[in-house]
Amino acid sequence: MTQQYDVIAQDVIDAVGGKENIISLAHCATRLRLVIKDRKIIDDEKVNNIDKAKGHFFTSGQYQIIFGTGTVNRVYEAIEAAGVSGTSKAELKETASKEEDNPFKRMIRVFGDVFVPIIPALVATGLFMGLRNVLTQEQILNLVGLNSESISTNFLTLTQVLTDTAFAFLPVLVCWSAFKVFGGSPLLGILLGLMLVNPALPTSWDAAQGNVEPLMFFGFIKVAGYQGSVLPAFIMGFVGSKIEKKIRKIVPEVLDLIVTPFLSLLLMLLIALFFVGPIFHQVEIWLLSIVEVLLNLPLGLGGLVYGAINQIIVITGLHHALNLIEIQMLADNGWNLVNPISSASIAAQAGAAFAVGLKTKNKKIKAIAFPSTVSALLGITEPAIFGINIRFIKPFIMGCIGGGAGGFLASLFTVKATGMSITVIPGILLYLNSQLPLYILVCFVGFSVAFVLTWLFGYKENDEAEV
Repeated sequence: MTQQYDVIAQDVIDAVGGKENIISLAHCATRLRLVIKDRKIIDDEKVNNIDKAKGHFFTSGQYQIIFGTGTVNRVYEAIEAAGVSGTSKAELKETASKEEDNPFKRMIRVFGDVFVPIIPALVATGLFMGLRNVLTQEQILNLVGLNSESISTNFLTLTQVLTDTAFAFLPVLVCWSAFKVFGGSPLLGILLGLMLVNPALPTSWDAAQGNVEPLMFFGFIKVAGYQGSVLPAFIMGFVGSKIEKKIRKIVPEVLDLIVTPFLSLLLMLLIALFFVGPIFHQVEIWLLSIVEVLLNLPLGLGGLVYGAINQIIVITGLHHALNLIEIQMLADNGWNLVNPISSASIAAQAGAAFAVGLKTKNKKIKAIAFPSTVSALLGITEPAIFGINIRFIKPFIMGCIGGGAGGFLASLFTVKATGMSITVIPGILLYLNSQLPLYILVCFVGFSVAFVLTWLFGYKENDEAEV
């Protein structure tokens, strides 16, 4: 078996122009990734004829040969044994990026690399959350002769563990994955993430909704936890890994084990709590004001704009602050005008992910797209956004357009919910009145517009070469 992979390794080296044409190599789950000096001397026909090779493509300065799960590891080891230097995936991308002339593509690709590993956790949590929201609604309980008071507190606690853990500790997952991608120590990433959601800090949700006051430092810096945050945790994962690598270069090797993690975590936490966190808290305040203005625009324009940008706000992690608007609406008049617009935007991202899943021939992408679609239809869009739509860019844009179309109708027809916190399919329970047909219409329009646009213009098979 070893001899077989030695032969494959030599065939790869010969086909790409010899060892002298290979700058560095790495591999992902299925592909061998090589940064090469001269693309022109590679014999693509020879590559296609290599045993166990399933295809190749060139993108972002990397020549990638598809071998499949398991096989690629053995081929990589055999090529290394043949005298070609390997490197980490992050370092390889850093080398390859010198040949890449599109910073935006690089950024999106890195974003995908960070979030794809945590998609299974978010999909599972989304399914749990959708199921819990349905089973604990008063209308459903009444069908079996129960009410909310009949549900055991222990049962509710168990369901909260299933539904809330991944999102409450989302910064931990994001920091861990970001540290891996950017070349830091994943364990420090986990520890930084745990610090950001430490129970000693007021939660970001309570602070955003005014239930608690953030901690005040130096009389003007407001500090709260990062619960449920995405972009701030991503930023800290990037910054933290860079800090760790810089410190490790300076600290003498004999002191590295003690000094590097100590200084790294201290600096990371200070930056996170005193700079990044307060900046995003201020952005939350501005966002609340902007959305309130948008919702008051006439002729459905507010729903059009808010429906289009709603999932962009989700990416930043600032959407929790918008619960304040819904709470205020329900307190003032018992109706919630935000929920149907949000539902339309969520259904739209589901439609875009579903179109990609149907159109692609890649089993790995299908395996992410279809569960992500289900999760989105139950109200959790993060798997669809980070796992599929934003990785290919255009599906996310088409989803935003679909959200704008559905939001426009929701605002034009003044569709309104009787509650909050559940959307799309579970959200039907908030419209068990004359509003139900209109609610289904806005969700259907959001889903359909995004699906059709993604199918026609938002995704092509060769887009997979970009991720």
